Amino acid sequence: MLDTLRRSALFATLALMLLAAALPAPATAAGGGGGGGGADGSGGMTAKPEDPKYTEAVKAIKAKDYTKAIPLLEDVVSRDAANADAYNWLGYATRKNGNPSGAIPYYEKALAIDPKHRGAHEYIGEAYLMLDDLPKAKVHLRTLDKLCFFPCSEYSDLKKAVEVYEKTGGKTKPTAASQ
Repeated sequence: MLDTLRRSALFATLALMLLAAALPAPATAAGGGGGGGGADGSGGMTAKPEDPKYTEAVKAIKAKDYTKAIPLLEDVVSRDAANADAYNWLGYATRKNGNPSGAIPYYEKALAIDPKHRGAHEYIGEAYLMLDDLPKAKVHLRTLDKLCFFPCSEYSDLKKAVEVYEKTGGKTKPTAASQ
């Protein structure tokens, strides 16, 4: 009987692993969490062709050229106001360019479009830590805890940032150069 239970548990675990492997992977940025992983199961990715300026902006972000990425993404969202990933990247580039308070409205727009956008939840939480707003960062950490059935990098990254912030009494927080 015990062997049968073990075998059943093993098969169930393998089935879950195969299911997880079959799901599309979300897009990530330096620091993780670029893609949405939203309700549509697409990981924030859509079937429509990508905007060349969006692609160029993501490349600039990965090269840490946030100043170049910002106007490209502003152009993308001016033409595609329903692009949660573009708003998330715009917030990311703005925050990394040293303006966490300016990034908040972009993350909020991404979350208004896709409330389950894991990247936007992670990054807005980090922006709130940069602005010494631990309670708001924790709201997004709790949301990520609910969104991530399996552990996800967005939850892990924000949790680590919150823990470091708390451990140092707010003296160590995400900066434009890290996170």
